[in-house]
Amino acid sequence: MACTPATHRDWLAEITHWRTERLIRTGYDGSRYNLPQLQWAEHSFIQPQMMVHDRYLYDPIAGKYTVDRYLDDLDNRYGGIDAVLVWPVYPNVGIDDRNQHDITRSMPGGVDGLKQMVADFHKRGVKVLFPMMMWDEGTRDPGSDWPTAIAEFMKQIDADGINGDTQDGVPLAFSLAAEKVGHPLAFEPENGPSDEALAWNVQTWGQYQYTFAPGVDRYRWLDPRHQVNIQGRWDRDKTNALQYAFFNGEGWESWENVWGIWNGVTPRDAEATRRVATIERAVAPFFASQSWEPLYPMRRYGVFSSRWPLGDQTVWTIVNRNEYDVDGTQMAVPYKQGTRYFDLYRGAELKPEIHGEEAVLSFSTESHGYGAIFATSGELDPKLRALMEKMKGMTAKPLSSYSAEWHALPQHMVEIPASPRTASAPEGMIRIEGGDYLFRVQGVEIEGSNDIGVDVQYSWEDSARRFHEHPMEIKPFFMDKYPVTNAQFKKFLDATHYSPKDSLNFLKDWKDGSYPNGWANKPVTWVAIEDAREYAKWAGKRLPHEWEWQYAAQGKDERSFPWGNCDWLSSRGGGAVGCATGNDAAAPTPDKGRTMLPASDVDAHPNGASPFGVMDMVGNVWQWTDEYVDEHTRAAIVRGGSHYQPQGSIWYFPQAYKNEQHGKLLLMAPSYDRSGALGFRCVKDAQ
Repeated sequence: MACTPATHRDWLAEITHWRTERLIRTGYDGSRYNLPQLQWAEHSFIQPQMMVHDRYLYDPIAGKYTVDRYLDDLDNRYGGIDAVLVWPVYPNVGIDDRNQHDITRSMPGGVDGLKQMVADFHKRGVKVLFPMMMWDEGTRDPGSDWPTAIAEFMKQIDADGINGDTQDGVPLAFSLAAEKVGHPLAFEPENGPSDEALAWNVQTWGQYQYTFAPGVDRYRWLDPRHQVNIQGRWDRDKTNALQYAFFNGEGWESWENVWGIWNGVTPRDAEATRRVATIERAVAPFFASQSWEPLYPMRRYGVFSSRWPLGDQTVWTIVNRNEYDVDGTQMAVPYKQGTRYFDLYRGAELKPEIHGEEAVLSFSTESHGYGAIFATSGELDPKLRALMEKMKGMTAKPLSSYSAEWHALPQHMVEIPASPRTASAPEGMIRIEGGDYLFRVQGVEIEGSNDIGVDVQYSWEDSARRFHEHPMEIKPFFMDKYPVTNAQFKKFLDATHYSPKDSLNFLKDWKDGSYPNGWANKPVTWVAIEDAREYAKWAGKRLPHEWEWQYAAQGKDERSFPWGNCDWLSSRGGGAVGCATGNDAAAPTPDKGRTMLPASDVDAHPNGASPFGVMDMVGNVWQWTDEYVDEHTRAAIVRGGSHYQPQGSIWYFPQAYKNEQHGKLLLMAPSYDRSGALGFRCVKDAQ
């Protein structure tokens, strides 16, 4: 049914009455929106969630943050950003007992490095948010209540806001704690808060189902100062999100690196983002208008607009939901002598046709495109004149001329150079006879289904995917019978005086250059993949390829575990028959406390031997194997799982105990990558 001016007035009166009553019923107090420290949020329209593992943010070779490189890329591709959600925690959290703040402080340079990174964003006019995970109740206790811990940490690094991961509203206690320490924060829950909670959640994510006629955003309607960032992390076409945002005068979460899976913005969506953001930033004060009129009557099917009056000026934001261009008469407005109309999108003044008491405006909108009209009785101010000129040049090329084709990023495996070859088994190593092998494995990532880009891309595959199967010939090699121990690693340090450039968290559980008493035969941990490679080079060995590790664990009979098909964890509940228990178990008893206990000695579970006699492959500490790289992300395949299982959430780094499973650990820098539940073993090439 067509929306006439009369039906629109009636509908607008109804929803305005609903808003008035709703604000009364909730006792709404919007005073926090007036705090100077939070007013930026109202005008923050483009905000990516940025994985700290993104290679555009940090250069591990140079050992420095590259904020300018990251921002320049976004400026070039889609016009830049207003805020950034820095994401250091999930999906790696839970690999050991570092809590969400511990793992954030593990970023290069520690707290000082974080402060400088935030300052670098601020220099470019970009506000900085970090996440809070209230599901993180299984790792180390922070030692104080979370509202206080978060407020103090964010003040320490001068962050501007917090995203409440998985939360349907961040509780008021967090705002009060931030204000108590003199550092108010913009809180942004992932999911929808109650209406009352808009008073202290000044931003939200919008994760919506889209309809042909764009819906009115409830939160923006209740308080137009509230900023919503529309988010659709897995959508490959961003048109719905961008049009919904533009219609509602709100923001967009330009999230591309999704847990290390690249879901990049297409050239068409990038150009649309540039245009939408350019207009929104220029007319931002209008979007706080309490007189906003959504679904202003338009004359053409499938074209929708919002009217934003402010003083004696008005802006309309317009979206064309049709698959075709719409030209000609589009809208009529009450005629007022002396009013001038400007097509902000195309940078041209419009000449209205006067029909009695109406001024009829004609212009064109592209298929799945955008429009913006500005009405004023005076001259354009210099800012809007500059906008008109900029948009005229920007829209000279139609959106349809930009490719809308989505592409996955190709990955490649980092080469592992061959070791010196030997004919006989070196001390402490076992010969693994080669042969034909069906390599079958799958990633255990929590999200991403089996979309292209999930997990890794082997050299025989044309894209990354979760499930892998490939027949291959394994060449003979030698493998360490046990993971490298603390005692062995100390010999390496004593011989080489190795000291990594990025030393934060290196051998974190050692003191005064040595491991704790009684730990000589435990696997060395808190070593990055770079540290492990240096040890292997010194020992005349190398790290194993993943398929070598799996072949040594599995042999040719496709067993589920190195020792067979008996699940030692099920046996603890009486579920598995024939599995040894207690001291005779094939692998350690999982550690489920908030403080991670030491790993077992590498020879503590002799019943866990693989078909070749390799020991301690599963359930004690994860083990480094291959590294994979694409343009934006580095990740390592880690094998065997560990003894540490933090409880209370499905979001912790998942275990991969079975031979046909592997973990994918996102890499940033040695300080961040090191873990108390991650070690390594070496292999050596055979003649």
